[in-house]
Amino acid sequence: MMREAPLAIRRMVRGDWTWIAAWFADPVLDRELGPLDDDWLEYVLAEAEGAQLVLSDADGPVALVGCVWDPDGIEHGITDIAVDPARRGERIGRRAVDAVVAWPGHPAGERWVAFVDPETLAAFRFFTALGWRHEGRDDLMERFVREAARGPESAG
Repeated sequence: MMREAPLAIRRMVRGDWTWIAAWFADPVLDRELGPLDDDWLEYVLAEAEGAQLVLSDADGPVALVGCVWDPDGIEHGITDIAVDPARRGERIGRRAVDAVVAWPGHPAGERWVAFVDPETLAAFRFFTALGWRHEGRDDLMERFVREAARGPESAG
């Protein structure tokens, strides 16, 4: 089996708005994560306590993943995952989450958390398949946790 090339990862910039808006014309993305507008764009570009990360392969952007960082370095969160609607079913979401969690641009943290709407069964199955620990309901959302990798990049 041929190993897939790693995804390139970077922070979202204003110039990404064109393809992001086109992705969110997709009814599934719009229903689950939208709607997006200029206010969202300005908020994301000004965000200092996290990042929207663009993941790309040789063909261009394949995923957009939002993160928030815990200032105490305990629990960072994944807030949203959008995959190119034309590339659904290619296991990009799995690769994107792994790349985002490993990205060295995050401050050090002990674990990652993701909250899933209980009615979004696909997201529930997704985080379960990734091996994230389901910790039950927290407020109105299902809570999934993954311990942060330990290594030289997460020390200190």
